[in-house]
Amino acid sequence: MAHTLPPLPYATNALEPHIDTMTMEIHHGRHHKAYVDNLNKALEAHANLAAKPLDQLLREISQVPDAVRQAVINNGGGHINHTMFWEIMGPGGGKPSGPLADDIAKTFGDFGQFQAQIKQAGLGRFGSGWAWLVFAGGKLQIVSTPNQDSPYMTNQAPILGVDVWEHAYYLKYQNKRADYLDAWWNVVNWKKVDERYAKAKAGTL
Repeated sequence: MAHTLPPLPYATNALEPHIDTMTMEIHHGRHHKAYVDNLNKALEAHANLAAKPLDQLLREISQVPDAVRQAVINNGGGHINHTMFWEIMGPGGGKPSGPLADDIAKTFGDFGQFQAQIKQAGLGRFGSGWAWLVFAGGKLQIVSTPNQDSPYMTNQAPILGVDVWEHAYYLKYQNKRADYLDAWWNVVNWKKVDERYAKAKAGTL
């Protein structure tokens, strides 16, 4: 079954002024669409792989044939990373609640220190990639990945991730990645992040 581009769960201007409308239109309608199209193309001759849930395909990346493995990493990762990215954003911002808020405080000290560590992971990523909050080994961890590599490839469940590819912020912030990372907290949908954490702890994410 072919992979498809999910619609945005809000209007392209819903994240203004923190993420501009044109960036959302290009990022979703062109970049994400290209990942989906290229993933389907890579899997055309591999119906057994195309039938797998994408998270499973990435967890089992070592079983993907060499000829298409990097295409699956690049485009499957791009697809699943962005699908999550749109889902965990929305107008509002705020802070996490419930078990996630408690565990962030226990793990990182407080919410401000958590934000600082995510920012550092994003700033420390040379070139393109992502900064992540993942659940792995029974605990929360902050990691960074290059390009469109997915935490699923190393058996980590992605709870929250911020895209630090230039196309995610350059139209509005130019080379000021730090400003983008600061502003991004204003568009986090913590209800969705809380839900992802609950699923990760239950082993269903």
